[in-house]
Amino acid sequence: MALPLSSIRVLDLTNVIAGPLCSHQLAMLGADVIKIEVPGTGDLARKMGADPALGEKLMGASFLAINAGKRSLTLDLKKSRGKDVFLRLAREADVVLENFRPGTMKKFGLDYPALKAANPGIVYCAVSGFGQAGPLAQRPSYDQIIQGFCGLMSLTGDEKTAPMRAGYVVCDTMAAMTAAFAVAAALFRRQKTGEGEMIDVSMLDTSLATMAAWPASNFLNAGKAPVPMGNESHSASPSGTYRTGDGLLNIVNNEQKQYEALCNVIGRPALKTDPRFADRNARLRHRAEMRAVLEEALQAKGAAEWERLFNDAGVPAGPILTVPEILAHPQVEARGLIKRFGRVDAAGRDVAVPRVGFQLASGQPDVGAPPPRLGQHTDAVLEAAGYTKDEIAALRAEGVV
Repeated sequence: MALPLSSIRVLDLTNVIAGPLCSHQLAMLGADVIKIEVPGTGDLARKMGADPALGEKLMGASFLAINAGKRSLTLDLKKSRGKDVFLRLAREADVVLENFRPGTMKKFGLDYPALKAANPGIVYCAVSGFGQAGPLAQRPSYDQIIQGFCGLMSLTGDEKTAPMRAGYVVCDTMAAMTAAFAVAAALFRRQKTGEGEMIDVSMLDTSLATMAAWPASNFLNAGKAPVPMGNESHSASPSGTYRTGDGLLNIVNNEQKQYEALCNVIGRPALKTDPRFADRNARLRHRAEMRAVLEEALQAKGAAEWERLFNDAGVPAGPILTVPEILAHPQVEARGLIKRFGRVDAAGRDVAVPRVGFQLASGQPDVGAPPPRLGQHTDAVLEAAGYTKDEIAALRAEGVV
């Protein structure tokens, strides 16, 4: 069966992570994503990543991760003919995605009102650090800037190590996922009404929205400001990372029955009625004592054996894996999460990329082509838009493409 977005065309003007990761989700769901890049340099991510040799080929590891299946068109929007080309493409497109600083597309004459005039059904999604309006709208931003603003850094680490940034670009990632969700919603409504939409995605807003369930709500509705707690849980005990006889183990007890099962597994049934630990609130008040008692018992076996025993008893427990370890895990392999292309000439090596984080009964979200070299599809896209070979040659001679 066709993937859900197989009839959708996306003009993707975005760079680095938040925008390209959004269009990665759309491409994996079947959308035809035309990645519009600056001639000669392209997406900044083409030069980024852990292997400088890939960056020299403009196929950086950061770029490879989230640009498979897209078509690359080079186009200079600062040139009047470049704007004309973009408008022609926009008339036949479904979605325009950009992550410029607010106001940039208006300077180009290609903002939402201009594109809506050319294509009333266009879904226009702008991703930025602080959104299109507000006192901070014009500030430049990156993921770490937003991590600091949204409160995430203040909660990461413990009382001695906080503030600390998260180990990956979580604010960029949440903006990308939110943008993809918003685009899909706008396309669904357009199916029914024919109306396009202007979507304003703020990295700050999306990051705060993900904090609603605990940190934000605890302050807004219970008057309790969250504090950094390291690997401890603010809502349950024992719940965190614990030392065993061989290695560390994550254990989470959210329910009383899980705590009672834990007591049985470690051979300390008396802890179920110990007044310090008998119920959730008591365990929270005595969390330090709870940790000491539990870690003493855990010295009898290693993390792997405890993990098996706890899970067999219905107590959630798991290891702390490295990224290489989880990527090689049988669970990841069984889910088909990693797409492997084999050797990609533009990169000079085998390339593998993650698919999306869900599966469909009707077919695995997927793309057929590896990440493109810069400008790889320029001629094909322009010819499909009605440009002749001579016109394309003239555009190239003028530096428009």
